[in-house]
Amino acid sequence: MPIRRFGGHRSLVSLTPKLSYGLTKMNVSRSGYRVFSANSSTAGTELAKKITERLGVELGKSVVYQESNTETRVDVKESVRGQDIFIIQTIPRDVNTAIMELLVMAYALKTSCAKNIIGVIPYFPYSKQCKMRKRGSIVCKLLTSMLAKAGITHIITMDLHQKEIQGFFSFPVDNLRASPFLIQYIQEEIPDYRNAIIVAKSPSAAKRAQSYAERLRLGLAVMHGEAHHSESDMADGRQSPPLSRTTTGHTGLELPSSSRHHVPFPGIELPMMMAKEKPPITVVGDVGGRIAIIIDDIIDDVEDFVAAAEILKERGAYKIYIMATHGLLSAEAPRLIEESAIDEVVVTNTVPHEVQKLQCPKIKTVDVSMILAEAIRRIHNGESMAYLFRNIAVDD
Repeated sequence: MPIRRFGGHRSLVSLTPKLSYGLTKMNVSRSGYRVFSANSSTAGTELAKKITERLGVELGKSVVYQESNTETRVDVKESVRGQDIFIIQTIPRDVNTAIMELLVMAYALKTSCAKNIIGVIPYFPYSKQCKMRKRGSIVCKLLTSMLAKAGITHIITMDLHQKEIQGFFSFPVDNLRASPFLIQYIQEEIPDYRNAIIVAKSPSAAKRAQSYAERLRLGLAVMHGEAHHSESDMADGRQSPPLSRTTTGHTGLELPSSSRHHVPFPGIELPMMMAKEKPPITVVGDVGGRIAIIIDDIIDDVEDFVAAAEILKERGAYKIYIMATHGLLSAEAPRLIEESAIDEVVVTNTVPHEVQKLQCPKIKTVDVSMILAEAIRRIHNGESMAYLFRNIAVDD
């Protein structure tokens, strides 16, 4: 009986364009791995198809669908015993369904005796919920625990919202960078980019913007403050404690009468907690007569970007670009971008956004399937990943 081999490669040199990033072709690798897509939507499988084309393998045979009661069902149609399995999962608008698809597929492969299960999740969902907020929870930590429990042993992702999120995982994480591809776009597609200035939309984004400015040998500007909201936006009863309180008598924290004899003072005086108040938006740096390029990792609700573009226009910037890795572009984002002073929004294909592009011609896409395919090849072959992080500092 002939032996069937999975994962055979063929050379695709002629189909792979040369990029200045240095990845020109996928080398032939040994067999023993399969690539699956955990997404049930057509738009979500586009990135997986591009990756498998670059690797020269076929997409694994599986069926992912929703039952009539919206339960997720996954059927793996081929043997995966003893193999390295890569699950590519892009996150469309229905985030929670995509997460369940990934978890159910990972568990199905685990129970089918796969050797290693590597999740390729270019945009890691819930990454903004990585800090404790009042009485909330760190949902990102919960998600990482669920992935580990489902059987995933390694993650490939791109531009985590906070690099410290890697500490939530109990297995290795490769946090790739999209900056080389976005920088290449700036150099090749923006005329007279030497007259540009890199802009951080907020002080928290300054470090990322500084990395772009240093690589492009451009100046840096930082925006500070926020647009003033109406009073009705604040008076929703959710402040705890209230913003102001009228008190009479002693303002300290009184101790119970039973414990007063343990301390020499009848009460504890705490310093007054001054509330933060951000000033109106200001720009630190000269953008007059320049091309302003706003750098961020995620563009979702675009109100802040639209407000920033208006301020930059008032300060003399004659063209405004927004560069971001993950283009979620939720709700009314395409319409707001089309009606704004923004000239172009450039995002990668880590998140499906074809519908938004049809609604707004200003949205452009940069393909990052090459670096994801190279990461898959190197992990399977046991090669170093350092090549994919060259010239990238720890703080980038």
